[in-house]
Parts: sequence; C-alpha cells; structure tokens
Amino acid sequence: MFDIGQNDLAGAFYSKTFDQIVASIPNILVEFETGIKKLHDQGARNFWIHNTGPLGCLTQNVLKFGSDPSKLDELGMCDFMLSRKKLQGQHSDSNITYVDIYTIKSNLIANYSRYGFEQPIMACCGYGGPPLNYDRRIVCGQTKVLDGTSVTAQACNDSTEYVNWDGIHYSEAANQYISSQILTGKFSDPPFADKMPFLLNLKF
Repeated sequence: MFDIGQNDLAGAFYSKTFDQIVASIPNILVEFETGIKKLHDQGARNFWIHNTGPLGCLTQNVLKFGSDPSKLDELGMCDFMLSRKKLQGQHSDSNITYVDIYTIKSNLIANYSRYGFEQPIMACCGYGGPPLNYDRRIVCGQTKVLDGTSVTAQACNDSTEYVNWDGIHYSEAANQYISSQILTGKFSDPPFADKMPFLLNLKF
C-alpha cells in the first residue's frame, strides 16, 4: 500500500517558492512511478495507492503563501495542488486500487461545519492564536524563548472542533472522518465495496 504523505511533501516544499513547487511535481510523480515499477519487477501484484491531500489547505502553507490574497481561494486556502495521476494500463497483470484522498479531504475542509467541525484551517496545537495559531519557529508541545519570552505551543481545549492538529497533520477527529470515507469504497478506482467484509475485519 502506498500512502503519499502530505506532511513529508509539505515539509520538502516549505523551503521552495511557489514556482519551484510547481516545477518539481512532474519529477516527484516519475519517482513514484519508478518505485511502483521496481516493486512490480520484484513480484508485487496488488497495489493500493493513495494520492495526497490539498497541500494548500495546510496551516503551514497558508502562513507561507497566504500573504498574497490573489493566491487564496474562496476558503482562504492557497490555490495550488498536486496533480492527481493514476496508473492506467501500465501493469495489466496487477490489481491496482487508487484512493482519492484529495477529494475526501477537500470536501471535509470545504464543508467542515456539516461534519461537526468549527475550524477548517487553524491549528489546534500551536502558538500565535487566531487566525492560524501557527508559528513555524515552535512546534506543538514545545516550550521555547521567542522574542525574549518563554512560550509553549499548547493544544486547544477540544481537538474535535479542528480539522488541523498542529499545522501540518490532521486531527484525530478529522482522520476518523477520512477513514470512514475511504471505507465506503466510493473514492476508490475501481470501487471496492465487495471487499468491505475483509477490510472491516482488519486490525490496526
């Protein structure tokens, strides 16, 4: 199973400009495809591949790129995304299931109040207060001297109200929603509703 970690991608992108990020995407996709081919060459035949979530919605990226209103969409998110590309016909002897995490997470952020959340972008555990509660100099749980004052990046009172946990990871409540949507099979290509009894019995 491949789960493309959006926090790892976001971390790598944080030192780049917007144009550099866009330019790097084709090479990243080639690397993923090369890795899949190598596993196929070694005998792998069953693949469950997730795409990544909307990186422009992460608090970290809104802080970096969001100073320019022209780069924000109607939800206050940075208006860029990773290309979504699936493997089609490259390995005809394999079972490849593609899971569209991007759509699930985008829907959650766009309709957060419908699913019981109050904050779609602001981090629960961070420092700085609204609107983002995120300061790249201090991570969740850390105590540090900033601008001559000792401060702590603390968690909010109720993390179930937040989609974002620490500026880059999703909260437990958000991940529960995301996993529930994965298990419907609706966001998989091909749909895997016929595999539900097996998947629901998996122990994590």
